Amino acid sequence: MKNVNHYLSDKECELCVLGTLLLERNAIHQVREFLSPKSFYINFHREIYCAILAMIDRGDRADIVSIMPELKKRNVEFTPFELVSITQNHTFDLVQYACRLNELEKRRSLYELGQYLVSNGSNESEDIEEVVQSANDKLSSIFGGLENHVKTASDYMTEVYQRVNDNLNSISTPGTLTGFSAIDSKGGFQPTNLIICAAESSQGKTAFANAVTLSATKAGAKIAFYSMEMSGSQLMTRLAAIESSIPVSVLTNEKLTSEQLKNFDVSVASLSKLGIYFDDRSTSSIETILASIRSLVIKHQIQGVVIDYMQILTVNKKGGSTEESIAEAARRLKNIAKELNIWILALSQLSRDSTNPVPSVNRLRGSGQINEAADMTILIYRPEAYNKRYPEPFQSTNPKGTALIDIAKGRNVGVFKFIVGFNAATTHFYELNERPILPFTENELDDNPF
Repeated sequence: MKNVNHYLSDKECELCVLGTLLLERNAIHQVREFLSPKSFYINFHREIYCAILAMIDRGDRADIVSIMPELKKRNVEFTPFELVSITQNHTFDLVQYACRLNELEKRRSLYELGQYLVSNGSNESEDIEEVVQSANDKLSSIFGGLENHVKTASDYMTEVYQRVNDNLNSISTPGTLTGFSAIDSKGGFQPTNLIICAAESSQGKTAFANAVTLSATKAGAKIAFYSMEMSGSQLMTRLAAIESSIPVSVLTNEKLTSEQLKNFDVSVASLSKLGIYFDDRSTSSIETILASIRSLVIKHQIQGVVIDYMQILTVNKKGGSTEESIAEAARRLKNIAKELNIWILALSQLSRDSTNPVPSVNRLRGSGQINEAADMTILIYRPEAYNKRYPEPFQSTNPKGTALIDIAKGRNVGVFKFIVGFNAATTHFYELNERPILPFTENELDDNPF
């Protein structure tokens, strides 16, 4: 006669979940938070799931081929045919199927608890208080998974109190230094934050990201960089240009002078020590990038991520518009930043406005919901590129070799603006000792700041 627990199981559902996990690269991240090994009633299926989790925790991908050595290491008996047959099962409703397995696991546990109460509750030799306490503990263990994620106001006020005390004692905040004092004085880039940096095309978004990356990694941070337009080699060439003060075009196309070669060698030695990571397997797929981020957090303990840029990201969202896809990408980036306790700097395009090139969040290309998801929105404006003056209150600033950094949204830090230097030849944003105030002439600039 079959055990009652047998009827509280679903073999086909287990096969569909495992088949999907082995076939789809990032499927595990949709369900691992609530799907435990005990959710699988069949022992072989449970062993496969444990093997998948172990590989993911190491930063490896689990598929039909790579999982075989892991199962052998665990002394699990199987045939290749058994594994292949599992991958014949697949579902587009993975979360729903996983929820069913989770529910069945709880029902099996409840049944076992009922058996315990029947056996021990009717036995007068058992201490009734101990039976009740044990039953409560068992019941809490069944439904206690969610409790671990629940915190009280008191828990969070303790964190707030600690932060205030740290400030009083001049203890630095856990943010990442950006190299821009106006931002760093307010804590830098904070863990869990999604930061959007937006500008029109060719206005310095990538250059700003490079400046932050260089400053942060020199301070000891580890950062992952995902670019859908430039290779790791091209990005490192830009960083080398900043570090050596040699124009990008010279590094790329010309023979260096002895002095330039000396500076370049110094920059190579410096840059090679920095914790900057590129994943050559990454594509514009948001799923692939999220999986890579998880892997780099596990393997290298990265503190921040740069994504260049939002509008190129692709999201597997059936029937959704471009705007909905971009909004979904922003939401998922924010979620993973919060989950992994890292910050993410995502670059974004602004729609062009020839009549008024001064940037605003209303011009975020593709989706206004990007700004809603962001903790901080940074806008970059280089009026020199448009032969314009700065808008108020910076009209007296010489736009040559400068740029406006506009913190248009700053959750917990407020909104503010500041002027920085910009070297177009080396694509280098840098702090200014003082704002250049020079007289303007009609031949230099259009009198209209807009």
